[in-house]
Parts: sequence; structure tokens; C-alpha cells
Amino acid sequence: MNLNIHNAALTISAVKPSQYPPTAIPEIAMAGRSNVGKSSCINKLLNRNKLARTSATPGKTATINFYNIDEKMFFVDLPGYGFARVSREEQIKWGNMINTYLDIREPLCGVLLLVDIRHKPTQNDVMMYSWIKERFGEVTVVATKADKIGKTKIAESVALISKTLNLSEEDRVIPFSGEKGTGKEELWQEISRITGVEL
Repeated sequence: MNLNIHNAALTISAVKPSQYPPTAIPEIAMAGRSNVGKSSCINKLLNRNKLARTSATPGKTATINFYNIDEKMFFVDLPGYGFARVSREEQIKWGNMINTYLDIREPLCGVLLLVDIRHKPTQNDVMMYSWIKERFGEVTVVATKADKIGKTKIAESVALISKTLNLSEEDRVIPFSGEKGTGKEELWQEISRITGVEL
């Protein structure tokens, strides 16, 4: 791998556009509901345990976190959506923060939609899928926590995700485990294809 994934660091935790890194290197964002495993996904991809902060408590990521990977790309960890235990005001604030980033950020090459493989995608997931689809024409769904279900159930769960989101032929679902690394190589290939950054 030409990309030195060990040369990775959190550049900034932003809440407004003026704080976004002033660079033009490709960015790939990770979107999904609270506690779906975005931080765990980043940590597994980069072979780090604690680069992205994980928490058992949903709703902990309240900022847009930019992780610089070898000065060649950014992973962008977006706040989780759909967490009922934060105030409505806080939900609206996070929603506006996510929407602003997605709407105006020029280096953004794609958005990975993370969904929990154990559950049917939510209405918020459907809405996020529609936005990514409209913007980029294709969607890569990362079905997290694949180690939590039996191997025989994976195909069944992927079928339910595909049906609920109404995926089209150019979309794909990658079963992934932040614990065991299932789907890691496939996801890296997908990130390379989307960003144009050689691995």
C-alpha cells in the first residue's frame, strides 16, 4: 500500500465552514445514525484503536471530525443522526451542521452510508441515501457490525437493506466489522475508487 495509513491524525473538529481544513485533497465522509460505528470503522481502516473516539453512548460525536491520511485524503466523520435522547434543538443544530458541510464542501468526493446490518434502515437512512444518490449518482452502503450476526444471516440482511433503501444496480453494500476487519480490504478498494487516491 503506497498510502501510509500510519501517517494519520485528527486535523480539526469543526462546527462551521470557517474551521474546515483549507486544502483541496479528496475527502470521503462517513454518514449514519448515532452509534452505527463510524468511529470504529475509521479506526479499523487505519489500524488504530483510538484515533477516532468511540463511545457506547450514542450522540457523542457533535462535531465534524477531519482525519488527514498521509496528506492524500481526509476521512470526515459526521455527527450521527436520529439520536432521540438529545434535545430537538440539538438535533436541528447537528442536522444543519451536516447539511452545510455536504452542500458546500468542494473536495468532497463521496459519502459512505453506514447502516447497522442487524436492523432495517431507518427513515433517516433512506433520506441520506436519497441525498447521496442525487449528488453522486451511486451509493456505497457499509453494513456495520457484521460480526454480530451469523454468516448465514448476512445475505438476508443485505437483501433487506437493499430493498429498504431501494438500491439500484450501481450501488453496493459491503458487510463490515470494526471488530474483526470483515470487509476492510473491499472497503479500501472502494474508497480508492471514489477518491482517485492510489493505495
